[in-house]
Amino acid sequence: MNDSLPQVLPLGELGVAPVRELLARYGLELELVPEDGPIPGSFWGAPEAGLRGDRLFATGNTPIHSVLHEACHYICMDAGRRALLDTDAGGDFAEEDAVCYLQILLAELLPGAGSQRLMADMDTWGYTFRLGSAHAWFASDADDARQWLLRHNLISSAGIPTFLLRDGQ
Repeated sequence: MNDSLPQVLPLGELGVAPVRELLARYGLELELVPEDGPIPGSFWGAPEAGLRGDRLFATGNTPIHSVLHEACHYICMDAGRRALLDTDAGGDFAEEDAVCYLQILLAELLPGAGSQRLMADMDTWGYTFRLGSAHAWFASDADDARQWLLRHNLISSAGIPTFLLRDGQ
């Protein structure tokens, strides 16, 4: 990994198989690309994950928080945007908050990741939240994100992912 980047959990350390399995439940294909080249569909550039259609691109060095964040953009966007998806996921502030919330929930389903580790990595990487940390936001300031996910049937009332895409797909 590039020594100038913050130290967070990379996909290669966590393992590709469980992530691929999780994303497949949403109809999203994880495609690994060489670590020494560009990542197709990456809005921010390597090592950040990229999106094109129903494919999420990453390397072994891509942070797991980035993989989950981009996957959650795919899950949370409407069908029209999903059909045209190439690099820029778009969306408004409410959707972005929902993406962050859902990625924390999905991390709990990945052995070796978990929500606590993911939130720490989000802080390390530089995500910003009104209350100063991902954990404080998730615990005390994210009800609007939770409600958004409930409205779109992306989580159950118990906060469990439904494995549906927005628009019920």
